[in-house]
Amino acid sequence: MSTPLRSLAEVASCLSDYDPQALPVADAQRIIRDFITPIQSSEQVALRSALGRVLAADIISPINVPSHDNSAMDGYALRSADLADTAIDLEVIGTAYAGRMFTGSVASGQCVRIMTGAIMPAECDTVIPQEFTQNSSAQHVTIPPNVVRSGDNRRFCGEDLEAGKPALRKGRIVHAADLGLLASLGIAEVAVQRRLRVAFFSTGDELRSIGETLAAGCVYDSNRYTLYGMLVRLGCDLIDMGVVPDDPASLEQALRSACENADAIITSGGVSVGAADYTKQIMAELGDVTFWKIGMRPGRPMAFGNISSNGQSAFLFGLPGNPVAVMVTFYFFARPALLHMMGADAMPPPLLQVASAAAIRKKPGRTEYQRGILATDAAGRQTVTITGAQGSGILRSMVEANCMVVLHDAQGSVAAGDLVDVMLFDGLT
Repeated sequence: MSTPLRSLAEVASCLSDYDPQALPVADAQRIIRDFITPIQSSEQVALRSALGRVLAADIISPINVPSHDNSAMDGYALRSADLADTAIDLEVIGTAYAGRMFTGSVASGQCVRIMTGAIMPAECDTVIPQEFTQNSSAQHVTIPPNVVRSGDNRRFCGEDLEAGKPALRKGRIVHAADLGLLASLGIAEVAVQRRLRVAFFSTGDELRSIGETLAAGCVYDSNRYTLYGMLVRLGCDLIDMGVVPDDPASLEQALRSACENADAIITSGGVSVGAADYTKQIMAELGDVTFWKIGMRPGRPMAFGNISSNGQSAFLFGLPGNPVAVMVTFYFFARPALLHMMGADAMPPPLLQVASAAAIRKKPGRTEYQRGILATDAAGRQTVTITGAQGSGILRSMVEANCMVVLHDAQGSVAAGDLVDVMLFDGLT
């Protein structure tokens, strides 16, 4: 479990106009990243088990890929010195197959029938594709003028990967193509960061778990299920601590248990203006925690810091209680922080610029994340439409959306046809 190198106050002091009661999104993200420290533990896993894991060390290629110069096409391997401005007739003296090389010597005026991936004969430097030849037979083939140049269709030894050079870098999240690349190097096991352990729970006397009877004024807890889904996609090991009642003893016990068993803790609810004072008091007693009012919608209230119990520590993300606010604050604050804790060298999902299908009302001075539907209009242009009511409790707006419309801090209202930044949900791990 990681302990920060500096206090939150020291990290925040780098911001000239730091105000926890009116904190811009970018400043909150910067403080979190500068405060977080990655875990250091790693483990060896079998190649197939590395999918989705974070590499703990550079992967150095043990071999050249390809291991020899080889043909990129089915055709004929020849000496480029034989090419001329007129058609030439070459003698076919043998065949080179993938996995079975031609062992003879190729003289001027000769060529070798060659298959894709076959090793190039030592004297040959060019391949003419089969479809460009004329009058081909087992003994001779005609090469028309100006159909190939010297070196065409030849793959060089090590041009994909060179022995002794990094094939994949530390911090990379392993994807499907990476598995194939590693297999091509004959690598059966790789060192990966251990999985991040994340404990999460919801707070509130009004919350009920699925299967319980709803009393008047009570609701089913949905936040733990959305958090579960988002954390599973990140590849974390999870500790679901259920619903914690609104009382000091229960909250302290839950926080202590969480930080003794996890690297990070995510809570939902209990950090808004109306929350009981004991929430802030208990978190402050257990560690270095600050409460922010972030200039954003949805998801203004948030707690962040590091807490300790019995010599163990964990980073804490206290998210709002409303369902959409939980997801938005997770995506834009907790998710990048957890990736950093994993040691992942991960870029944030790209923002696409798309025309808004209708006007969007917004006041400058805060960042808004509105749920949108990206579609293609009759003219083949991509447009985005807001899902409807954008209240932070309307979870249906997240279900119907396939993207988030990001309206930045200084941005005002949007007119129909204006370009807006859009982040696709599929870009989130």
